[in-house]
Formats: sequence, structure tokens, C-alpha cells
Amino acid sequence: MTSHKAHCLILPFPGQGHINPMLQFSKRLQSKRVKITIATTKYFLKTTQELPTSVSIEAISDGYDDGGFHQAETFVAYITRFKEVGSDTLSQLIQKLADSGCPVNCIVYDPFLPWAVEVAKNFGLISAAFFTQNCAVDDIYYHVHKGVIKLPPNQNDEEILIPGFSCPIEASDVPSFVITPEAERIIEMLGNQFSNLDKVDWVLINSFYELEKEVIDYMSKLYPIKTIGPTIPSMYLDKRLHDDKEYGLSIFKPMTNECLNWLNHQPISSVVYVSFGSFAIVEAEQMEELAWGLKNSNNNFLWVVRSTEESKLPKNFLEELTIEKGLVVSWCPQLQVLEHESTGCFLTHCGWNSTLEAISLGVPMVAMPQWSDQPINAKLVKDVWEIGVRAKQDEKGIVRREVIEECIKLVIEEDKGKVIRENAKKWKELARNVVDEGGSSDKNIEEFVSKLMTISSK
Repeated sequence: MTSHKAHCLILPFPGQGHINPMLQFSKRLQSKRVKITIATTKYFLKTTQELPTSVSIEAISDGYDDGGFHQAETFVAYITRFKEVGSDTLSQLIQKLADSGCPVNCIVYDPFLPWAVEVAKNFGLISAAFFTQNCAVDDIYYHVHKGVIKLPPNQNDEEILIPGFSCPIEASDVPSFVITPEAERIIEMLGNQFSNLDKVDWVLINSFYELEKEVIDYMSKLYPIKTIGPTIPSMYLDKRLHDDKEYGLSIFKPMTNECLNWLNHQPISSVVYVSFGSFAIVEAEQMEELAWGLKNSNNNFLWVVRSTEESKLPKNFLEELTIEKGLVVSWCPQLQVLEHESTGCFLTHCGWNSTLEAISLGVPMVAMPQWSDQPINAKLVKDVWEIGVRAKQDEKGIVRREVIEECIKLVIEEDKGKVIRENAKKWKELARNVVDEGGSSDKNIEEFVSKLMTISSK
């Protein structure tokens, strides 16, 4: 421990979108002389293509070592067993680290796993909740937990008033779920992120103050909130961590050379980049509309279709697609694609990591939210930050090809798109400044580290 001043154990929920932000935060802490141990599940480690070499990684168990989340009968069964087995195996790991002369001072945990607070308390450790969503979404789930907001909203609710928001939002903008008994339990779990938040020492949020001033000021009255984002590799932002060019943890293998070689041959700001992230499942009918919307637009496109989704593409679509017009890949190095000068817009499901990457790299968006927190992210992109448009669904919940075509045209070609493109540049600048020396997120990380060091020196 000689070169380290404190030791943080990081406990993410075992999904790509949850681990990446916590891993990036860990790298920032490590650059400030905090030792990091990331605890993730045996199954997640088994299925990962590459592991970061910069931090120490230890395995715990969620009770489903052979199949993880997919092995459980339901999500609720998974979460329940994870609490039981995870608490035990995490406790054993903390004991092991203490016995090896490297005791932990603090647990930074994902609030999907609120039991981590009890484990921390049993060992007399301090704890920090790390919310991987933005503060607006956290505000909504907090009020769901308090019984102030109901998800999904009642049929008659046209607009919903959310404390901390300056204006009401439409019912179609709140987090959405197809309601089944299982979904009701998931919504309950999202509310439970706040069940013991009064016992934690810090609440860290993957966003930045300038992006959500109003709602952060409101939530700060309830909890000790610190924004520490955007949590994307430093070389795309402040460039202070020289070897930090990628997340370094991936469950899919990106087709890097194919993507970049193809982009290198495209005109500046001309390409529509399309990706719905690592988790979203798109219906076959929607896939078909998307395919024809892209083909009918006059823009070339780079489209990520995961191998499990490829069968939903229209018949002969790939065979008839010329390499000049478009490229379909199973996975790509998203940061490098968004940074590339040929990329003109990002057609996205508006998962928070993807949205934050687009903000940080100044890429305008066409938002096609699917479920969960994505509708509220899309609302912010369109109406609050004004860095994109939202492709509206019809009464069947499908975004039609004409709408897709029109949205792409709007963002890339038309005058209205000019304002959106300029706003995107403005936010890119702000995103870089907040993590650079003296920026709002940098100050919060510095404060977190100095308090941690004070505690560990005792």
C-alpha cells in the first residue's frame, strides 16, 4: 500500500453499460493514487472478450456462475439470489484483502445492489452509491420510491409534474416498461435504489452539473450528491490520462479495422451511425422500417446489428447493399466512430452511456428510445439540450421509414440541423472542461479523494 493513499472496492452491476462508467471513474481515482479493486461476477468475467490491465479485478458470485442473468428464471429471481450469494462472497473478498495486508476503506457500489451498504457497515467501511443513469432519471425513480409518481402513468395522464423539473413532461417521456408482474418488480427494484441511500456517505452521479443544474440542485437537498461525469476515456476529453483510450472491457469483439477503413473513405459529416447498444432487442417489423429508412435516405450509413439480431433484417438486404452505400457490422469501436470526422449523426436508442458519449464528442442525435430510461434521455436531447430530434412512434409503437428518413435529413442537411450541430459543439466543449483541471466534475472527484485519504489515514 506504500504508493497508495486509500483503497476502493468497486461493485458494479454485471452489465456492460453499468461496468463501463464505474471502470472509467476507477481510472480517475487511480490517477490520484487510490488503489482500486473491481469485484464482478464469475460469469461476467468468463464472457468478457478483453479485461483492463490497469486495475485489479476479483471475482464474486451472483449464484449463477454458469449463465449469469440468463440462467435465472426471472430478473427478480436473479436479484434475490445475487443479494444472498453476493453478500457472502463480497464479505469473503473484503476479508481476504484485509488478511493480505491491503484493507479496503470504501465500497463504491451500483444502487441496483443496495445490499452492498449493509456489507460495508458490517466491516465499518464508508460507502458511495454510484448511479450510472443521469440525475433526471434518478429524480423520477426517487419519486416512484416515495409513491409520488406511478409507473407506468395512468391512461388519462397527459402530462406529469415531477418535483425538480421546471416544466411538466408528457406521459410518453417517462421511463417506459411493458407491464407484466415481472416488470412491476423491476420498477420496484429501480425505486429500491433509494431504500437505504440515507446510510451512504456519498451519492455519485454519472453526469455533469452544467448539463442538469436544476435537477441536481433539487436532488442535492435530499442526498450528498456529487456529479463525476462524463465517464468516458480521458483521451476523448481532457487527455490527462495518456493511456486511457478505451474502456478496456468488452463482451463483444469490435470490427475495428472494417469500420475505420470504411469511414476513412466517406465525406466529412456525411455518415449516419446507427447503434442500439449492447442490450436492446428490436422487433422484426421495426428492423425492416429502419433498414428501408436508412436505404431511402440519401446518406451512407454504418449500422451495428448484433449477430443475435441479424436474422431480423429484411430478406436480401445485406446482399443488395453496396459497400459505397452502407456497412453493417456486428459490433464497432463506438468512441472511435463518434469521433471520426465522417460521422454526421448518431441514430441511437438513447441509452445513457451512448448519449453521454455523443454529447462528449459533439455528435447530433436522432433519438429512437425503446424502454426504461431512454424516453427521458431522448426528451432531454431534443428539448433541453437541443442536440437532436426524436423519431416518433406510431400507434403500434413502430417508427416508420418515412419518419426515420425525415429525421436524418433534418439533422444532417437542413437549416434546423445547423442549430442542432452548433449546440452539439457547445456541449462537447463543456463536457471536456468539466473533467479538466478545476472543472465541476474534477473538483468533485478531488474532494471525494481527499476525504477518502483523510479517513484511511485514521
